[in-house]
Amino acid sequence: MQNGAGDKTNLFGHLSGFLAAAIWGLMAPIGKDAMLHGITGLDMVFFRVAGAAISFWLASIFVREKVPTKDIFKFAAAGFFAIVCNQCCFTVGLSITSPINTSIAATSLPIVALIFSAIFLHEKITAKKILGIAFGVSGALMLIMGSAAANNAKAGNIVGDLLCFTSQCSFAIYLAFFKNLVGKYSVITSMKWMFTFSALMIAPFTLGGVMEIPFSEISALTWAESSFVVFGGTFVAYILVAKAQKILRPTVVAMYNYVQPITSTIVSVLTGLAIFGFNHALAILLIVLGVYTVNGAKNETSKRPH
Repeated sequence: MQNGAGDKTNLFGHLSGFLAAAIWGLMAPIGKDAMLHGITGLDMVFFRVAGAAISFWLASIFVREKVPTKDIFKFAAAGFFAIVCNQCCFTVGLSITSPINTSIAATSLPIVALIFSAIFLHEKITAKKILGIAFGVSGALMLIMGSAAANNAKAGNIVGDLLCFTSQCSFAIYLAFFKNLVGKYSVITSMKWMFTFSALMIAPFTLGGVMEIPFSEISALTWAESSFVVFGGTFVAYILVAKAQKILRPTVVAMYNYVQPITSTIVSVLTGLAIFGFNHALAILLIVLGVYTVNGAKNETSKRPH
């Protein structure tokens, strides 16, 4: 009976990790299409952050958790890196580059996180980790150089690609400095405060543009796509990945990140939002190989006797 219960728990963890990555993969082409039909990148950032803040506050009715004042203000700093900088760069980058490129950029997060951990937390860098970083950086550079040569939104845009990679750097800083803070509380409580402070930070820069949207001229399909980005790609996906992290090893959860470019590529190509070329395939291969090499080096280090 215990094995059966354990298998069901693991299955739930795998399903949660897969669904979160699939939703994020779908979010790129769906969000891109919405931003081609009347919703700007900054408008989408406001809808996403404010909508998620409201959703997590409503969900917090069922989660009673006391947070000291000092930690509440720490959540403001965490929200800046995990949400404000991360989502502003990602969403604005997505508005001007290919949805395939944004999803490929997302797979570089483990490598970026390792680099920042080495710089700020003095994590030991081995030869194998350096090799993994080299693979990942090569893939990122190949993607960016391909976009510079093509310079169109379907094949990629160098500014958009750089913004998407910057969003991964911002999130990596969040992972390095705020892991212990977020680990003290439930995902609902953490995200409630982070999104609340983030909404307050971005409102002065985005609310004016949102007020100028010709709401009556935006189609129902565009509003439906925007709703998916807000509630599916933000609220639901954040909860799913948190559930997966509680059940599965971090390396297993990270592997599901590779579902993103696969899902995004299929949908983007079928809908004509992007073009998939040899440089995209090689970039994915190099980044995946880099992350696999880095994770292998981490596993070897953890198994060594101390």
